[in-house]
Amino acid sequence: MHINIFGASSSGVTTLGNTLAKKLKYPYFDSDKYFWLPTDPPFTDRRPANERNTLINQHTAVHTNWILGGSVINWNNNWNFDLSVFLYLPREIRIDRLKKREIERYGNIIYTDAERNKQHLAFIEWASGYDDNITNGRNLHAHQNWMQGLKKPLLVIEGDTTVEERLEAILRKLEELR
Repeated sequence: MHINIFGASSSGVTTLGNTLAKKLKYPYFDSDKYFWLPTDPPFTDRRPANERNTLINQHTAVHTNWILGGSVINWNNNWNFDLSVFLYLPREIRIDRLKKREIERYGNIIYTDAERNKQHLAFIEWASGYDDNITNGRNLHAHQNWMQGLKKPLLVIEGDTTVEERLEAILRKLEELR
């Protein structure tokens, strides 16, 4: 079983993916670890697409079952997920979560260092544009278009539901597929 969980930044993809992986005893792969090169500060340099795809393909190939968290709609990697799960949260909830996550990850440096503050504000602005389709590449419209082209099952989970409620919805869907 190959499962993809995706949505806007701070919609809960990583939390749900890790929880589902633990429940099913599947490995979890985070697309950010493949998309971005390790840098300090993080998330500044993109990995070349061919290198990224080769790496994720090598890591998933050794497993029968796995979960991939993140939006990979523009990776041109011939994905064929058995189940895709789209998480949607209203902008206000996502941005509030995102700001809290940024502080937890990086601390006050995102406010005290001029360059880090510039990056932080640009990221918040980018994430805020998701619903209005302002952001390049990953936005609601792009996700909706990609979902329309899926040939295999899709589960859409909308609203500020708990991780447990989301997990139960996925487990019910997987049971239907068996």
